[in-house]
Amino acid sequence: MRHGSIPGARGRVRPLTLLGDPVLSEPCRDVTDFGPDLSALVEDLFATMYAADGVGLAANQIGVPLRVFVYDCPDDDDVRHLGHVVNPRLVEADGVVVRGPEGCLSLPGLEAGTERYDHAVVEGFTAKGEPVTVHGSGFFARCLQHECDHLEGTVYADRVTGWRRWKLERQLARAPWRGAAGTAPEGAGGA
Repeated sequence: MRHGSIPGARGRVRPLTLLGDPVLSEPCRDVTDFGPDLSALVEDLFATMYAADGVGLAANQIGVPLRVFVYDCPDDDDVRHLGHVVNPRLVEADGVVVRGPEGCLSLPGLEAGTERYDHAVVEGFTAKGEPVTVHGSGFFARCLQHECDHLEGTVYADRVTGWRRWKLERQLARAPWRGAAGTAPEGAGGA
C-alpha cells in the first residue's frame, strides 16, 4: 500500500525554459516563503519533469528563478532516489571524476560527455522548511551536481571543453528549437 500522494499528481505541467533564456544564466534567489505557493511549485516541477521524461528539474527550467529542484533518479546500483531540495548547497563533490553523457531538458535532444565527481552531498530544506541532507553516488551524484549548477546559472554545456564543446556547439546551431520560445518537445530526456 502506498503512503502519501504521488509527487506531481496535483501539479500542472509548465513550459520548459530553453537554452538562451536569460533565467538559465543567472543565479537563482533563495526561497524565503515556505508556504503553499512553494508546495505548489514543487508539485509543478515534478509534473513537468515526469511529462518530459527527466530525472531532475530546477525551478529556473520552468522560468522561476528560485533555488528549488526536484529529482527522481537512479544511482549506478539502480536504487531510486526521489525528492526535492529548497535552497540547496552542494557541500561535497568528491571521489573520482567521471566523464559521462549528460543531457538537459533545457537543451532537448542533445548530450555531451561532461566531467562530474562520482559522489555528492547536498544540504537544504524541504518545502515545509525541514532540514534535509541528500547523499548521491554515480549517476545520482551527477544529477545533484547538474541541478545545483542550474540554480547557479550554469548549464552542463558550460562545463564541456575541447572537441566535445565544438561538437556540442555545432549540434546547438542545428537544433530545431534553438531560438524558440515555449515548450521543448516531449520525451526530450535529461535533467
